[in-house]
Amino acid sequence: MATQIYSLTISGQVTLDLHSLNNEGGEGNQIATRMVNIIGSEDERLHQVNAISGDMYKHIQAEHLQRIAKQRGLPLCLGCQEFNANRILADSEFIGSFNKQTPDRDVVDSMLKKCVQDDLEGILITANSKALGRKSAVEFGWVVGVPEQVTTDSYFHVKFVEDSGKLGDSTKKDASNLGQNIFHRPASSGNYAVVVSVEVARIGFNDIRQEYPVDDRERATRFAALMESLLYTFLQPNGAMRNTQLPHIVNFNGVVAYTTDVVPAPSISSLNKEYVGQLKRVAKSLNDLRGQEVVQLKPFDSLANFAEVMTDLSLKSEPYKLNYGKK
Repeated sequence: MATQIYSLTISGQVTLDLHSLNNEGGEGNQIATRMVNIIGSEDERLHQVNAISGDMYKHIQAEHLQRIAKQRGLPLCLGCQEFNANRILADSEFIGSFNKQTPDRDVVDSMLKKCVQDDLEGILITANSKALGRKSAVEFGWVVGVPEQVTTDSYFHVKFVEDSGKLGDSTKKDASNLGQNIFHRPASSGNYAVVVSVEVARIGFNDIRQEYPVDDRERATRFAALMESLLYTFLQPNGAMRNTQLPHIVNFNGVVAYTTDVVPAPSISSLNKEYVGQLKRVAKSLNDLRGQEVVQLKPFDSLANFAEVMTDLSLKSEPYKLNYGKK
């Protein structure tokens, strides 16, 4: 019998070298990398560190999910079939299926049946005088550098153009970028803290009606696709400048936590050096509270081990079914 998973989290630390996945933009010929301020877990001082936004990792995961869904024939709205940023709002058939008087619960039912992407990634339906929010089932925190364990350098580059002097004054009259130019690119290396949370039980769940318009088999299929997309997110972290600064993924270690009853899976950032021990203590306390082993921890010490854990859970688990809805 498959294990029913209510909630799942990933708490870990990934080592990335010489990447430039997420930047603030450019000023002149200098590209500015994304930096954030955080509190250190030991000295309680502010530290400025390199970071990759949760938006970037969510986009990576959503892209992998869309490709898996298309390959397996899972339902996708017209917008998500094209990976349109507006998703189901770009589907004229869906927009034309309701009006202002249509009950909100019916609109959400229709959306859940029509598109796995909008179900799992969340959407704000703003059409026909509606403003219906669908909360995402998967959440990403910033992938943030560990203080004193991450650094960013800037490297000089030049585009060499042979006989650039012969281009004459024509290049000065427009912004055609034909001549030789100099620019500086950032590259960051270090250990980065990762936190991910998945509300597995909400797959296919209408929060308004408190029921599942999607059947159990379809929910299980969506869960498997979601787990696979999460694995691929860390196997292939897409982002900026990968054409010549493909990240060196050196290691990934941490803990996958999941629960088999209505208990949130614990998550503690690896910015805390004691996070693994803390997770074990939290899990024990929750299990003692419930009087049974409702919290399970699956530590992993490498990217290969992470792949094994995620694959095993994908093949042997299914989404928990909330049973307090209307009969």
